[in-house]
Amino acid sequence: MPACVEILEAAVEDSFKRLIQPSVEREIRNRLTEMAEEQAISVFSENLRNLLLQPPLSGQKILAVDPAFRTGCKLAVVDETGKMLDINVMYPTAPRNDVEGAERLVLSFINKYGVELIAIGNGTASRETEQFIADVIANNNLDVPYIIVNEAGASVYSASELAREEFPDLEVEERSAVSIARRVQDPLAELVKIDPKSIGVGQYQHDVR
Repeated sequence: MPACVEILEAAVEDSFKRLIQPSVEREIRNRLTEMAEEQAISVFSENLRNLLLQPPLSGQKILAVDPAFRTGCKLAVVDETGKMLDINVMYPTAPRNDVEGAERLVLSFINKYGVELIAIGNGTASRETEQFIADVIANNNLDVPYIIVNEAGASVYSASELAREEFPDLEVEERSAVSIARRVQDPLAELVKIDPKSIGVGQYQHDVR
C-alpha cells in the first residue's frame, strides 16, 4: 500500500540519519583515534628511548650557553661531575650587540676553568649565538669544540620544585643553562627530571589520554 511504503521509507530514512549514520561515524572516529594514539605512543616511546640512551660525554668541563636576544645569553660552567662552578650572562646578539664584552667573558671562563667543550642550546637566538661562539673560537685559535644541544623541556625543569631545591639562589634562566651542560655529560640523569611529555620528542603526545 502506498501509504505504508511512504511511512516505511520515512522511518528508514529517519533511523539512518538520526541513529545509524551517527553511530557508524562515532565508531569509525573512535577507531581512527585509537590507531592515531597507538602510533603517537609508539613514536614517542621510541624517540624518548633513543634520547635517554644517548652516550654521555663525561669527564669534561663544559661551558653551556642558553641563547636569547633581549634577556641575554646565560652562561654556566660545570665541572666533570656536573657541579656548577660559575654563572653569568652575555649580550652578543641584538638589541645590545655587545660582542666584545661577550667575547671577553667567554674567554675568561675558558681560561679560568679550563673549559673543554661549549654546549649551545637550540632555542631562540641559537644560530646567532652559534656564529658568535664559532667566531670566538676562530679568532682566538682555541682548541675547544662546540655542540648544539636540544634544550626542549629545560625551561620546564628550571621552573620545577626540584630545580628550586637544587639551585635555590639561581634564576630560572640560569638553571636552564646548567641543565643544558648536564644534558651533554649525562643525558639520562638530567632528562629523567623532566615530565616526559615536555621533552619534545613525541607526536601529539599531549593529546593522548
